[in-house]
Amino acid sequence: MAGNGIANGALVALLAVQVSALAGGAARAQGTVPSAVPVQRSAQGPALGPASEPAAPPTASSPGPAPAEPVTRAGYFYIGGRYQKLGDKTVMVGQMFVQSRTPARITQPYPVVMVHGLAQTGVNYLATADGRPGWVQHFVEKGYQVYVVDQVGRGRSGTNPEVYGPYERLGTRSLERTHTAPEVYDLYPQAKLHTRWPGGPGVQGNVGFDQFFASQVPFLANTQQTEELVDPALLALLEKIGPAILLTHGQASLFGWAASDARPDLVKAHVAVEPSGPPFFDVQFRGGKEFWEKSGDGRARAYGLTRMPLTFDPPVKAPEDLVVAQDAKGMESKGSDAKGSEPKAGDGRIRCWLQGEPARALPNLAKVPTVLVTAEASFHATYDACTAAFLTQAGAKPDVIALSDRGLRGNGHMMMLETNSDAVADVLAEWLAGRVK
Repeated sequence: MAGNGIANGALVALLAVQVSALAGGAARAQGTVPSAVPVQRSAQGPALGPASEPAAPPTASSPGPAPAEPVTRAGYFYIGGRYQKLGDKTVMVGQMFVQSRTPARITQPYPVVMVHGLAQTGVNYLATADGRPGWVQHFVEKGYQVYVVDQVGRGRSGTNPEVYGPYERLGTRSLERTHTAPEVYDLYPQAKLHTRWPGGPGVQGNVGFDQFFASQVPFLANTQQTEELVDPALLALLEKIGPAILLTHGQASLFGWAASDARPDLVKAHVAVEPSGPPFFDVQFRGGKEFWEKSGDGRARAYGLTRMPLTFDPPVKAPEDLVVAQDAKGMESKGSDAKGSEPKAGDGRIRCWLQGEPARALPNLAKVPTVLVTAEASFHATYDACTAAFLTQAGAKPDVIALSDRGLRGNGHMMMLETNSDAVADVLAEWLAGRVK
């Protein structure tokens, strides 16, 4: 596929060894990346020795070839992981696959870490379902070093029901209804606006959808366990590579909030593309005038944004300490965009669950520049404003970007795979340019 971050063809020799992420300052130093990797590095970073013998210097009679143009360098490594005895064999658990792409010349001060959502893998960012270069290539071309992960227990990180327990997977209809062809099912008011899936509605038989569905993988049935596994692995990655920008999609926002809360010094910005929500409870869509309802009585995210504890002020000793109150009507926005727009009520929005007043603050999240990005035709258009309102109520005050306000119409939840994916990436890069110092 075009844009694939794992090198192939002429670059396959560069993957003969498992390379590290060029940790720390050296990874982000300005300058040209050489066309050959001079040393082999372990997953921990230190040099292990020469990767090959240096070529003999050219002589006057044999000047040798002209210097090659610098090339993008690709690599991968695993972060975290520990050995565990399983019956009569020893296995590894908790490891997370990390793929790296380094531009010929790094011009941005911090790398971007891209984290995928539910049922997906990092392949979402490598290329589009119809074969165009993906967000990895787009950000590399803008001078960013990019890291793409597969969640622990999924995809290239390795699946293991013996260790992690039961798995689930999504069927075609689940993805069609909300991700790729919402206009066909019309389960929420914005659904009919969807126009951006390649080749028409993304249903079974559409070539782009078939490619997308082929990429789907089983995921852990235990949602809290997923956070318990991915949170420490993502923190370990940040501690290895140094300060970075987190770009999360859907479910991955759970890990982005946790990392921003635990290490705001290492998260230079959090781009939350349609973050998991709304706060506290899940909702399901059924169409019609009363198009949504709460899924179950229990809190889906005990701490509002996450299932795992966050740092509140005053402190929260147990989830029950957070009093939940529901808005009288749906809100269009309670965050702020570059123009500082005011909130207003709007149709097609759910009634938000927020903290009861006086609300507790989230001081660590308030330290991290954050933007919530929402597509016009996505099911997230019904409730991302609730996530913005929750953060604002807690003092975090995120920026909000509605793609339709930037002239990008018709997008759904999988905007990185849709026909204007590059234009969406440009919006994210523009925000980073203005907010990351």
